[in-house]
Amino acid sequence: MMSDQSSEKAEVKMYSDFKSPYAYLAFDPGMALGERFDVRVRWIPFQLRVKGKGERSVYSEYKVKYSYMDARRWAKPRGLWIRGPLKVYDTTPAAIGGLFAETQGRLLDFGRLAFKKFFLRGFEADQPEARLIAELGLSDHHYLDYLAGEGRAAYERCQEEAVADHVFGVPFFLFAGEPFWGYDRLGMLEQRLAEAGLAIGDEVTSA
Repeated sequence: MMSDQSSEKAEVKMYSDFKSPYAYLAFDPGMALGERFDVRVRWIPFQLRVKGKGERSVYSEYKVKYSYMDARRWAKPRGLWIRGPLKVYDTTPAAIGGLFAETQGRLLDFGRLAFKKFFLRGFEADQPEARLIAELGLSDHHYLDYLAGEGRAAYERCQEEAVADHVFGVPFFLFAGEPFWGYDRLGMLEQRLAEAGLAIGDEVTSA
């Protein structure tokens, strides 16, 4: 449950999907915004709709290959490994896993583990992620109950909110009604936060 002090802070929404390499790159710095700015970051899962091989034009194939190459260039200096998935995933179970972990105060840990294992091809993001939940020391039984009931409803509310916010890709940040799409827009978002007088202390760095 959020404290009254937390609820009074300005909110930054961060829409994310565990199958997006750029959402992976943005996850840690996005979640850390609250350490350098007087804001509350709200992580919201969004189901990115993408076409698989054979459904894309040759130009879209070029774009996909370039996007992963570019993501790896961003990832390498941070010690992150990104391998392209072998199929298009419906990441609903993993997203609900994130929502469950958040109810237990472990969203950051779950997100880091889920992204890392997914991009090392270490788990199937379209399957119930009880194993990841258990690795964090949380109850896999409670997660499965949440997945079948309350979690599904919470996930659907997130998708409805994304429609209202005109979300079309991830990572997608929203602050004071202004959207910022893409990992490379984090610096621009930080500048807006600084201009709003929300920087904590004197140190403000871009992502």
